[in-house]
Amino acid sequence: MKHIKEIVTAIGSTLSSLLGILYIPTLLMVICNIIDYGTGLMAAKYREDGTISSYKSFRGIAKKVSMWLLVVVGAVIDQLILYASQTAGITLPFTFLVSCIVAIWITCNELISILENIVDIGVEIPSFLMPLVKNIKSQTEEKIHMNNENSKEQEE
Repeated sequence: MKHIKEIVTAIGSTLSSLLGILYIPTLLMVICNIIDYGTGLMAAKYREDGTISSYKSFRGIAKKVSMWLLVVVGAVIDQLILYASQTAGITLPFTFLVSCIVAIWITCNELISILENIVDIGVEIPSFLMPLVKNIKSQTEEKIHMNNENSKEQEE
């Protein structure tokens, strides 16, 4: 048991040092991916067709891996922005902005899916939970849209 704790600590420390600010959003996203997959399997028998197929399971796993790849794409974009700004002599106050926003947005989607799965299972959830998560998701989207609109205005 002691060695397992040491291994988990070493892996967590290494990932934390590599990812920096991206570590927590990515960790939360992966945890939510796993919980969503599990609750989706549990909720499957309560849905219309009531079955679990290997195709649906594989598709679910492929979707989760694709979500991780979206965060990687965000990190690549972040590194391109960082490289370009450093080449131009500009110091930016962030390192993983795009990838953090992607991870937060995906985590919100996963939380919504988890809540929907729990409702499908037949558990009543507090009435404030779903609107709260959707609000966090929409605020994340609004920040990006607002910044996008500001940059369009500056171009004109």
